Amino acid sequence: MTTSEGLGAKRIMAAMTARSGPPELRQALRQSRGAFAAVAIFSCVCNVLMLTGPLYMMQVYDRVLAARSAETLMALSLLACGLFAMMGLLDAVRGRIMLMLGARVQQALDTRVFRAALRRLSRDPDHLPARAASADLEAVQRLFASPAMLAMFDLPWTPFFAALIFVFHPALGALAVGGGAVLVALTLLNRRMAERPAAGASRLNAEAERMAQAMLADSEVVRALGMRGAVLARWQQARLAGLVRGVEGGAITGAFALLTRTLRLMLQSGMLGLGAWLVLQHEVGAGVMIATSILMGKALTPIETIIGHWGAVMRAREGWTRLGRFLAEEPPPVPRLSLPRPEARLEVRDLTVVPPGASAPVLRGIGFDLIPGEALGVIGDSGAGKTSLIRALVGTWPAQTGHVRLGGAALDQYDGDVLGRHLGYLPQRVTLLDGTVAENIARLDAPDSDQVVAAARRAAAHEMILALPQGYDTRISAIGTQLSGGQIQRIGLARALYGDPVLLLLDEPNASLDAAGTEALHSALRTLKARGGAALVITHRPAAIRDCERLMVLEGGIMRAIGPREAILRQMVRNHSDILHERGAA
Repeated sequence: MTTSEGLGAKRIMAAMTARSGPPELRQALRQSRGAFAAVAIFSCVCNVLMLTGPLYMMQVYDRVLAARSAETLMALSLLACGLFAMMGLLDAVRGRIMLMLGARVQQALDTRVFRAALRRLSRDPDHLPARAASADLEAVQRLFASPAMLAMFDLPWTPFFAALIFVFHPALGALAVGGGAVLVALTLLNRRMAERPAAGASRLNAEAERMAQAMLADSEVVRALGMRGAVLARWQQARLAGLVRGVEGGAITGAFALLTRTLRLMLQSGMLGLGAWLVLQHEVGAGVMIATSILMGKALTPIETIIGHWGAVMRAREGWTRLGRFLAEEPPPVPRLSLPRPEARLEVRDLTVVPPGASAPVLRGIGFDLIPGEALGVIGDSGAGKTSLIRALVGTWPAQTGHVRLGGAALDQYDGDVLGRHLGYLPQRVTLLDGTVAENIARLDAPDSDQVVAAARRAAAHEMILALPQGYDTRISAIGTQLSGGQIQRIGLARALYGDPVLLLLDEPNASLDAAGTEALHSALRTLKARGGAALVITHRPAAIRDCERLMVLEGGIMRAIGPREAILRQMVRNHSDILHERGAA
């Protein structure tokens, strides 16, 4: 590989691998070193072929016109056309390679980035780098497809063209070098001035997008409470802040691009003028005057292209750096030995949980056992830590101290997807994903018809699903807003029951269920226990604990009481009576 090729490839690799963080980003680029080398080689040939224009003009002015030979002009023109066609073909090929290279890098990292974002957002839904991870990767891919990337391969040839101008005449070379130095200084100044507005705009736009998603998720509440005007005003304020910073960065980049283009045209005209003066002084031929002007344009084009696409360069650079930091924080999970189906025995010892990004624990010193065939109800006021307990039991929030074991094995000994297949989880707010009803019940795996129908029957959802437009094949995305809260809750319950889980975790399971749905819930609990499973039910409603043998009372993240259901209920009634008696006496 020539020096120019090496400089081009090295410049690209260094720009992308600097501060990249985890090795998988560097590995994604190293896998494409052959493609980078091919682009460098094609760039070398293309830049050599760019000499066709200047050399053609020199021959026309110095030989054809002097000899007045039409045959020579025809031969030179045919040769030039062939070389230009070859240059265009190679330029198209290297552009195609860059497109494929960007797609390859994105494909190599897509799964890794998505999995890392999914894990992080399950713990911290507001984590901005995780939300922006896919967009950051797309920004990198778009840079590979932009003219700026090819311009970086052409940039090392700028000194070569400037040196060639020196060969024709030192004065012409001095003008070329001076003009090039000014353009490089403008590029560096553009980077310095545009970097901060671009980063600020990216951050503010991400915050506005997060705000919009949260508001759209609660659109029904927003409309019912007459909050649309206030919500719109707040979103517009956040959006406007991002637009202002984006306009600032765009104005800076646009001004520098215009200045660069103007300066390049002035330099080319100046090169023509200086060349003409040298022709009058009989120091160079007329062909040199035209050739050096063309060479000046070729030398300055990569700099102008990079400045013109500086926004894409900055977004890709920022995205690559941020993506590197995020993936370093979220290393890929260590492969786990596949464990057999566990017994429905849950052991929680001295469990303390701190939410991601928080400093104070939401659960402290929680300890209990759950055995096969048993259901434990968890009750307490809002904010007592009930949902936090569920998140710890499904492995979303890791324990700061203590441990959780299922079937004798700690939760982190199971692969995440394998653990999920042993659990049945029904959150407070059920979200159905894009797909058919059957696919949602089957947790987006290939549906097993018998298991899907069996789970739907246990959730009392079979008849309701049959009444949908296409039954089990009805797409949720097409009618999502037409499903009632109770219908969504039943499908969510069927999803939790799919695959015969050993442990069922229910968070306010009857919040949207009617009498028939509530009865189906109790029937499903009894069936689960009879088959050797266990369940943990979080609720505010007494009806939901009817099939729970034991109760736990949480208060302020601390377990205040645990024991047989009737004994805990009597104790709560007695405590309530004592409080009323004390208030009456006071």
